[in-house]
Amino acid sequence: MPDPKRLHLLVEGQTEATVVRDVLSGHFQRQGWFVTYSTVRTHTSSVTYRGGVTSWPKLHREIKELLASPRLAVLTTLFDYYGFPSDAPGMATRPAGAATGKVEHVEQALEAAIGDHRFVPHLVQHELESWVFAAGDQLAYLRDDSAVADRIKQDCAEAGGPELVNDDPKNAPSKRLARYCPGYVKTLEGPLAIADLGVEGLRARCPHFSAWLTELDSRT
Repeated sequence: MPDPKRLHLLVEGQTEATVVRDVLSGHFQRQGWFVTYSTVRTHTSSVTYRGGVTSWPKLHREIKELLASPRLAVLTTLFDYYGFPSDAPGMATRPAGAATGKVEHVEQALEAAIGDHRFVPHLVQHELESWVFAAGDQLAYLRDDSAVADRIKQDCAEAGGPELVNDDPKNAPSKRLARYCPGYVKTLEGPLAIADLGVEGLRARCPHFSAWLTELDSRT
């Protein structure tokens, strides 16, 4: 029988795993979940690495393997929409218009392709660094550089919010952070800034993130 309180997060890489461990797990536990997480597997010849979403068939297989556990109540994901495999369901049929509609379209297509009510797909709009943009003040404090916050605030204001900073290969949030923060360590500084902002601060600034948490909270 499924454990009604067992939530598993399948994440893209080390940074996402750190955010789950240090930021999100506490929120989910307070909602009553027993939380586990794992990093997606990447196979190269005979070697198995952790991290990176490379193709839909590999991801589909891993999702199905996780859902084979009869004790799992909910499986969700923490993958970037930016760079998500082009062969994944919904990617080729994304509607015109705002980015949020495109992301939601792909998430709905993923849910339909898996066909299990326990699966709640989530793609970060556009990438995890958008959450760091939401925590621009916190990142600037960590770096003792107020100019970082000023640049991030300007980008967010022009885009309409941190989740709307685009996925252009030259100007995605991660590319901007590399320019604004020389020597930026994504696996350390990003999670620290997000943790300092906190879940409720992130919800207030990132509607797509907030909608995901609301859906998961409703499952408890």
